[in-house]
Amino acid sequence: MQGKRLLVNSLVLTVFSILLRSLGLWFQVALSRRMGAAGIGLYSLTASVGSLAATFAISGIRFATTRLVSEEMGRGSLGNAGRVVRRCLAYAAVFGCAASAALFSGADLIAARFLGDVRTELSLRVLAVGMPFISAGAVLGGYFTGQCRVGMALVGTVTEEVTRVAVAMALLSTVRTANPELMCAGVAAGSAAGEIVSFFALLVIYAFDRARRRGGERGQSGGLTRRMVSIALPLAATAYARVALNTVQHMLIPAGLRRSGASAEAALAGYGLIQGMVFPVITFPMVLFSSISELIVPELTEEQVRGNDKRIGAAANMLLRVTFTFSAAVSAFLLCFSQELGRALYQSDEAGRYIGLLALLTPVMYMDNITDGMLRGLGEHIYAMRVNIIDSLLSTLFIWLILPRFALYGYIVILYASEIFNFSLSLRRLARVTSISQSLVSMAGSMAGAVAAAVVARSALAATGGANGVVGLVTGGVIFAAVYVLILRFLSARSREENAEALRLMR
Repeated sequence: MQGKRLLVNSLVLTVFSILLRSLGLWFQVALSRRMGAAGIGLYSLTASVGSLAATFAISGIRFATTRLVSEEMGRGSLGNAGRVVRRCLAYAAVFGCAASAALFSGADLIAARFLGDVRTELSLRVLAVGMPFISAGAVLGGYFTGQCRVGMALVGTVTEEVTRVAVAMALLSTVRTANPELMCAGVAAGSAAGEIVSFFALLVIYAFDRARRRGGERGQSGGLTRRMVSIALPLAATAYARVALNTVQHMLIPAGLRRSGASAEAALAGYGLIQGMVFPVITFPMVLFSSISELIVPELTEEQVRGNDKRIGAAANMLLRVTFTFSAAVSAFLLCFSQELGRALYQSDEAGRYIGLLALLTPVMYMDNITDGMLRGLGEHIYAMRVNIIDSLLSTLFIWLILPRFALYGYIVILYASEIFNFSLSLRRLARVTSISQSLVSMAGSMAGAVAAAVVARSALAATGGANGVVGLVTGGVIFAAVYVLILRFLSARSREENAEALRLMR
């Protein structure tokens, strides 16, 4: 594993991911103000079905492309990458077109029978247009990711996000009345346009790249189609089950809230509050490790092909340690400044209250994200998906039973139980396939340090009269970060030695 390559790629991807996630968060805030919580809830329902269709369109082909290209690199046969992409594109075309046809023709039935709101029909038909481009773009993105060429893969991500926001905002500006159906369709059109533009941008780059690399070392690559199918189809089957269950969950949440006594509009608003307003805030900092979670897949695959178990163990230990240190800080900051975040972003005390309630979940979410990435890189993707399916089944059952009685607070409890269960099983599997060991004392120290830094930042603002809105958040964030870094420097002499050793092994 080339530690320098991973570090540089991670930094590049992280910087762009932060910028894009910031754009996405701004877009989400703008949508919440334009559409309201109920409108956000309506589009979230539509997006959950779109996510199911996209899962069928991709059907495991992005990971299969990444894995196959990484394997060819590990064998020194990058010249076979063109064959990999051609086979994967053919696979993607079949599933992408099938997903598009099914979603477009069944939009009326899905809207009326399953979502219970005919206003989603138009948005579903619009989303159907982008399905073939989603699947084909996944192949090209997987090709560049498999080579750890972050800059190329980023072109697709950047063009998709920028196009999505620009088209959606332009269309929303033309809707003069509060028409949730047309507003949702405008956002859906932005998503479809983003996928189309992203695909063609990647296609142009891929064509130039293959022309430049023509004639590379090919080597033996027998059974390519069989290898592709053996990776993609099992992953697709488990992904279908997981996303289908998630879609059912998203349908059950508004229904459960209505059964708890809320009106239809209030139920949709509560659902939109959690899914469309709170979650984008608590998951925003995870962009730092989502980048690494994606990049670590081809790196670990190459090292596994070469049999470098010691490097794999060193990398796993370092990533878990750094992820927890960071996520502890995020958790403490969100908990301490939740009300300020709710008011600054959404002018909503209720949003701030739920940000605070979910703040302690962030370490588990972030650690689970990086653990799943490592499992995928080590060929344990089927196990990871199996755990996700079991998790989704249990969550769906609990939503059906608990939500009507305890409303949104019951949903918060379900989220905690689900994430802890999922992470526990994933971490246990990672411990079996590689050598990981984490110091509980060190983890407790990081959490205590984060809490202390948050208390100091809060107290410093209060002592100086405080500051409102964005100024208060930025000031508090700077004080918090400075104090936390000082505490870590005092506590982490041993961790620095372990990280240095891990980087040495990864070179």
